[in-house]
Amino acid sequence: MPKQKSGQKAQNALLRKCPTGIAGLDEITGGGLPYGRPTLVCGGSGCGKTLLGMEFLVRGTALNEPGVFMAFEETTSELTQNFSSIGFDLKRLMAGDLLDIDHVHIERSGLEPTGEFDLEGLFIRIGHAIDRIGAKRVVLDSLETLFNGYLSEGILRLELKRLFSFLKEKQVTTVVTAEQGERSLTRYGLEEYVADCVIFLDHKLSDQVATRHLRVVKYRGSSHGTNEYPFLIDENGLSIVPISSLALDHTVSAERISSGVLGLDAMMGFEGYYRGSSILITGTTGSGKSSLAAHFVDAACQRGEKCLYFAFEESRDQIIRNMKSIGVDLGKWSESGLLQFRNTRSTLYGMEMHLVTMHKAIEKFKPAIVIIDPISDLLVSAREAEVMSMLSRLIDYLKREGITALCTDLTAVGGCLEKTEIGVSPLMDTWILLQVLEGTGERNRGLYILKSRGMNHSNQVREFTITSSGIQLREAYVGAGRVLTGTARVSQEAQEKAEALVMTEETQRKQREVDRKKMLMDAQIKLLQADYQAGKEELERSIESEQRRRDILAEDSRRMAVNRDAEPFCAAR
Repeated sequence: MPKQKSGQKAQNALLRKCPTGIAGLDEITGGGLPYGRPTLVCGGSGCGKTLLGMEFLVRGTALNEPGVFMAFEETTSELTQNFSSIGFDLKRLMAGDLLDIDHVHIERSGLEPTGEFDLEGLFIRIGHAIDRIGAKRVVLDSLETLFNGYLSEGILRLELKRLFSFLKEKQVTTVVTAEQGERSLTRYGLEEYVADCVIFLDHKLSDQVATRHLRVVKYRGSSHGTNEYPFLIDENGLSIVPISSLALDHTVSAERISSGVLGLDAMMGFEGYYRGSSILITGTTGSGKSSLAAHFVDAACQRGEKCLYFAFEESRDQIIRNMKSIGVDLGKWSESGLLQFRNTRSTLYGMEMHLVTMHKAIEKFKPAIVIIDPISDLLVSAREAEVMSMLSRLIDYLKREGITALCTDLTAVGGCLEKTEIGVSPLMDTWILLQVLEGTGERNRGLYILKSRGMNHSNQVREFTITSSGIQLREAYVGAGRVLTGTARVSQEAQEKAEALVMTEETQRKQREVDRKKMLMDAQIKLLQADYQAGKEELERSIESEQRRRDILAEDSRRMAVNRDAEPFCAAR
């Protein structure tokens, strides 16, 4: 339930509420019906008035609040039998003095106004039933049956005021049902003026599709939802879906979760989608939308997360079989209870009923991931504005609950790819566009992230293939100013490989030539080095020989000098 504003809390604190226990109704009314006061429930035949009244009593017994159901049309046996089909064991409740059903039999053909009209006998009958079981809740079903034949508006208004005053004195919370009038909420146009709370039920038929709506016409002393709310009658009773708030105050998560396709995760920074975000996958027939959704489901189930799959075109077994052919086994997740399928034709319900059933399924299963495949199929049974309204409320609800939603959408062949038929793209955080790339007589698949709020993502158009091992993204390949896929890509790659081979061979030839020249150069260098070394050695020998010659001459000169010094000395002697 969304958080109430402080002003609303203060207001509701002044007016005590009686919880109905009916899914959605307490949220719409801000906590329940006015405690100890009468509430009028009116509408046409078959819209659910009696069911609402009886469920109000049955849910009250769980709160230890016994109730009295006073019927003016159906008998006790008829009521117990009818309500047993939705799991209400009225006999058990009556045996435990938690419920008292009193059928007031009125023979319409015998009604004849005589004397003054009053409801004193009804007061006594109701009072006895309340006192006997200590009732806290009372339902008067089809009260206007008592008015047949009495046309005095003043007397009727007076008696109704007395009735409601009597019930207030008993401090019981009362629900009064009445048939819809031609120009007013009820046949006599009186009850809505004396009841503290008025709820109107409607059963509309549009394009051969019936939808039930609830609207709180007035609620004295309390704020309340004023819109029309779709509701569902099923084996568990009433389920009402409040229209989501326009405040856009839901919390967001920074956690990232895998798409189930490694290449796609890489295009989003190797991290995947944001948890709790809304994802849209669009493309023409056969482009791979459901296959991407299946990979996402498989990855979530591998993490141990629950997934709820709403499918409008294929049955459960068909989806499991088809996805198994690409290596994605959804059957094991379905058997383990992590994956639940809801497969129906979109024409089975109107948009409001689809919203109710999906809301109820989500509330019951509490998934982390919701798949809607495809949303475009909803246009078969409703107008674009109705589908947009329904999806807007559903996406808001899922975001408020932190549930990641993935929707697929079929785009028309030849139409604008960057446009959805429903116009739901502004609601989506991530938009993945799948397209068919035609060329060289074949059709290939391409993937492009059109937008992904709050993250960096690739701007490339990536070719992908659907194989027996799943979806495989190929690296972006651009040639001649355009993206090449399929045979064109293979041909271009082969041509480039051939060109690369020629370049490699030419390079190798040039390398061999360079190596040959280097060998010649090395040989010349060695020859020159040998010549140099020989010359160097000869020079060294010459230098050494010259040095020896000089040494000999020096020695001879020294000896001659010695001899000359000795000759005068010998002569003197």
